[in-house]
Amino acid sequence: MAAVTGTASHGGAAGYAVTAACAGCGACLLTCPEHAIRPSHEGGLVVLDALCSRCGECVEVCPVDAVVEVRS
Repeated sequence: MAAVTGTASHGGAAGYAVTAACAGCGACLLTCPEHAIRPSHEGGLVVLDALCSRCGECVEVCPVDAVVEVRS
């Protein structure tokens, strides 16, 4: 499994993470209706928990399957 660079979760509820497999195309950034995916200070992208509505659109548009569902 690829390393997770950013996550969103709500106490056991499904959330999303952008893994190190991210190619940097920006498809998830452009698709997210809540603008919950942002560049990380460490590089890569992060899903902001407070903004993510868990719609899954980011997962659907990622051409390299770098956005994954996670459970905490």
